[in-house]
Amino acid sequence: MSYSIHESEKGSTSALSLDEQLCFPLYAAANATVRAYRPLLEPLGLTYPQYLVMLVLWERDGLKVTEIGKRLRLDTGTLTPLVKRLETAGLVSRARLAEDERCVAVTLTEAGKALREVARDVPAAMKRTLPLESDTVAALKAGLTHLIELSEALSARE
Repeated sequence: MSYSIHESEKGSTSALSLDEQLCFPLYAAANATVRAYRPLLEPLGLTYPQYLVMLVLWERDGLKVTEIGKRLRLDTGTLTPLVKRLETAGLVSRARLAEDERCVAVTLTEAGKALREVARDVPAAMKRTLPLESDTVAALKAGLTHLIELSEALSARE
């Protein structure tokens, strides 16, 4: 599928054709991927966005909410309810920093640390669920990363 806009025989553009939109296959692929993760994450008691937060904390514990937000490209208004639900589930704790009470640090609890071991099989299970060749995965990630960078650069200019 190309991203070009084709003209019909009558000379009008098909710019509003669903098949000509880049956004739709991105949207549909994101939804399909999240649906594929759901049966793997339900036994862990996590939604997909909560899983992303946990991935960030499993990489580096004790981050500020703003740091998690930067890593996940989420604003604090979206991230705060996710973190609160993780705290209610007993997986993380939140604490205001003494040196700057405006900042909230998020730390894994023992249960959150233990969940990492249980979640260790999720990536391999996803590879079995969506059996893509490694070069396809690399190309998709590279292309999407480039799209994200272009979109963020555009947003920064506005």
